[in-house]
Amino acid sequence: MSEKHYKWIILIGLSLVWGSSFILMKLALIGLTPIQVGALRMLISSLFLLVIAGHKIKHIERRHWKYLFYNAMSGTFFPVFLFSYAVLHIDSGIVAILNSLTPLSTLILGFLFFGFLFSKKQLLGIFLGFLATAYLISKSADLNPSQNYEFALLVVIATIGYALNVNILKKYLSDLDVMSIAVGNFLVVLIPSFIVLFATGFFSLNYLETPILPSVGYVSILAIVGTAISTIFFNKLVKVSSPIFASSVTYLIPIVALLWGIILLKEKIYFSQIIAGIIILLAVYMVNRNKK
Repeated sequence: MSEKHYKWIILIGLSLVWGSSFILMKLALIGLTPIQVGALRMLISSLFLLVIAGHKIKHIERRHWKYLFYNAMSGTFFPVFLFSYAVLHIDSGIVAILNSLTPLSTLILGFLFFGFLFSKKQLLGIFLGFLATAYLISKSADLNPSQNYEFALLVVIATIGYALNVNILKKYLSDLDVMSIAVGNFLVVLIPSFIVLFATGFFSLNYLETPILPSVGYVSILAIVGTAISTIFFNKLVKVSSPIFASSVTYLIPIVALLWGIILLKEKIYFSQIIAGIIILLAVYMVNRNKK
């Protein structure tokens, strides 16, 4: 399989998994608090990766740990809490749509601080996707006027963290294999996650009660599939493509999230939203065009 086809398969696979994660967060929040959802997600992800690939730690050199710390904090630790609070107060589909600001943040931060260049076609693709996303947000806000959109700022902050994450990964950690990066990343957040979870009183809960047990189950799926395994494939995607192309997965996530909303929550989708989704797909193509 060619590298070109391989990176598209990873991109589509990640969009399906991460597009489903917002529904899982919404379901997990029925029995747990946003802080518990975020901390438990990281703790399970960390333990899972240490079990399956803990031996990869030996490949991490001392010079890598500083950047792994920055990578973990900006792309893992803080975003999971920000998204948990956002999903609690805003429709999961809206949060997924806001998440598509990540490529724009990646482009700007990469240019300003990491020395990455971009073409005019890439820039046009980024802004085309941004405009389509803004249109989707506007239409969704009209349909859900009672929701607290102040929490949308948390998602915007998280996208900046993701942008830092992919740029750091591409520039400073490209000599590490993807499993070593993933294990090092979650090893950094293991102890902080445990401390946060302990402080919330999670370990004194009755896990057999409803809805706590189902919520723990949803977080477990989210942690293992939507965080641990997906992080490995995302790191691989950054290596075989570019930070901008890798972050463009966030353009496809809203489409998946909206489809889950229709299937599970019986939400309606309008023709204008379909058109915006098609434009988002076009933007992804433009961002990738003429790039490795």
